Amino acid sequence: MLESTFNAIHIFSAIMKKNALVLLLLFLFVAGMNIPPISDSLADAPTQSSTVEPAPQATPFDVMTQVLTHQRCLNCHPAGDRPRQGDESRVHSFNIQRGEDGHGMLNAQCSSCHQSENNNFSGVPGAPHWHLAPKSMAWEGLNRIEIVQVMLDKGKNGGRSLEEIEKHLTEDPLVLWAFDPGVNNEGLPREKPPVSKEEFIKAVKQWVAEGAVIPAK
Repeated sequence: MLESTFNAIHIFSAIMKKNALVLLLLFLFVAGMNIPPISDSLADAPTQSSTVEPAPQATPFDVMTQVLTHQRCLNCHPAGDRPRQGDESRVHSFNIQRGEDGHGMLNAQCSSCHQSENNNFSGVPGAPHWHLAPKSMAWEGLNRIEIVQVMLDKGKNGGRSLEEIEKHLTEDPLVLWAFDPGVNNEGLPREKPPVSKEEFIKAVKQWVAEGAVIPAK
């Protein structure tokens, strides 16, 4: 009887020690985790800024000069007596010359080939009164600021006022031809300026309305 009682006490003691050890380990594990409240965790978590610096907005002057410096315009504003042609601005074929009035030589007038509209069969471009700009209005080799300075100079632009320049840039079919340049002699579309005709006209009008300011750089 005594032996049975002793064995029962021994077994119970072992079970209690085992359970106590498990409970102690569980308590230490939970206490050691030190879990903060969810709200604090979210509030303290480092955040990565998603702010992106906006790209500088193009001014009317920027938009306008993207067209004036494009080869569609520069090809007819050469520094010499030979017009340029093509997207690569090569010297005009057939030894075409400026002539006295910018319309070509007597035996090779611009209008001999360049009609009032594009000829998409031959690849010859066309627009009304096709001709070169006066030599005083040469833009070849100039930067965008120098081009606009020349454009506004009445001593070089044929005495045109600012209002007349605006009308020329926004209404003259020869200028606006740049946005509908047709195809070359291989049937491939000619490159257009990087902005649309509507964007160009809007930019010119806004630039004039705001005083036709030429930036320092």
